[in-house]
Amino acid sequence: MRIARFSIDGNVAFGAVEGDRPDELVLDIIKGIPFADFELSGTKVPLSKVRLLPPVLPNKVVAFGRNYAEHARELGNEVPDAPFAFFKPSTSVIGPGDEIQYPSFTEDLHHEAELAVVIGRMCREVPRERVKDVIFGFTCANDITARDVQKREKQWARAKGFDSSCPLGPWVETGLDLQTASDLTIQLTVNGEQRQLGRTSEMIHGIEDLIVNISEAMTLLPGDVILTGTPAGVGPLNVGDEVAVTIEGIGTLTNKVVKRG
Repeated sequence: MRIARFSIDGNVAFGAVEGDRPDELVLDIIKGIPFADFELSGTKVPLSKVRLLPPVLPNKVVAFGRNYAEHARELGNEVPDAPFAFFKPSTSVIGPGDEIQYPSFTEDLHHEAELAVVIGRMCREVPRERVKDVIFGFTCANDITARDVQKREKQWARAKGFDSSCPLGPWVETGLDLQTASDLTIQLTVNGEQRQLGRTSEMIHGIEDLIVNISEAMTLLPGDVILTGTPAGVGPLNVGDEVAVTIEGIGTLTNKVVKRG
């Protein structure tokens, strides 16, 4: 099932996305919230009539860096022996179609296409064999990075945590099992030109490793998001660019870069 969060006529709701053709997609509005028992209302709204929002509002976004060997090497970094985590604040999250605002403090903004894992239940110290039980689903993410700031500052808070630096969407796909999600095509285009192309099977540390690692240290809450790293091919974004992340079996997340006003 594809679960989207959307607004219509000033109201915010979750809905199940139905249909195959992009011009015929509809939302069956959910009674309740998707992290608990819910029912489909049977009230359906054309996707074209709503505004898609970030599919979840995470308490925290835990991101893992240098989790694809070729990406680590392209930036001149060593491949880490253990998962390497950092955080993006909830205020960095935007949804499909929202604008990525080019910050005034950087001159080298980069894209990073990523598979995002959405947590479905409160959990801590998750054993490997239970990881599948705490995952709600998967979505597309773009870890927008001020590369010059990242290189200059020891902490990555400003470089990766600024407002609009974490596009998520277009919805959460709940029908993928761990084995399938661990071998999906992930690609990114800028203005229609392919920049990144890889597979999630190229991760150094798999999805289970990442969730086991971070849940050893902290409690994960429903709606929290885990970013699993980016394949090689990261590069610059300019004002006016349209950037799109597509992940096999999930969908496409598209955003445009604008100058921060």
